[in-house]
Amino acid sequence: MSTGIRVKVRLDYKGYQKPSKFFFGGKNIEEAAEEVRDQQVSMLRNVPLQGIAIEEVDMSGDVYVVFDEIANNDVAFAPVILTITADSLEDIVRFIAREEFKKVEILHPESMTLNRIDVERVLFRVSEELRGYRLVLERKYHGR
Repeated sequence: MSTGIRVKVRLDYKGYQKPSKFFFGGKNIEEAAEEVRDQQVSMLRNVPLQGIAIEEVDMSGDVYVVFDEIANNDVAFAPVILTITADSLEDIVRFIAREEFKKVEILHPESMTLNRIDVERVLFRVSEELRGYRLVLERKYHGR
C-alpha cells in the first residue's frame, strides 16, 4: 500500500434540542449542532492521531435542519470538511466508521494497489472500529 493518502472527509455533527432553564438560556438546534461541531473539531485539532495529519478544516458549510421521522422532531446538522493526509488506508477508517461520516473523496493517489495483507489490515481496522462503536452504543442505551 502506498504512503501519503490524501483525502477530504465530510462529517455532519448532529445538534439536539436542549431544554431551557427557567424560560431562558435554551439553545436552538442549529446552535447546538454548531457547538457540537466546534467541540469535535477542537478535539481533532488538539489530540494527535497516529498516522494522520489534518491539513485543513472547513467549517464554512451552512447548518441544515431535517425532520427525523423516528424521533418525530427536527434535527440540525453542522457540516465540517477535513482535508487529511494518512499514512495508510486503514488510518482513514477511523473517520469513515463514525456516525457523523457523510462523504469521502480521495485526492491522492490517483490509483492504489492493495495486496492481500493490505486488504486484511483494512478489514481488521473496520472490524475494530465497528466493535468500538457497538460498545459505545451498548453503554449509551443499556447503561453498561
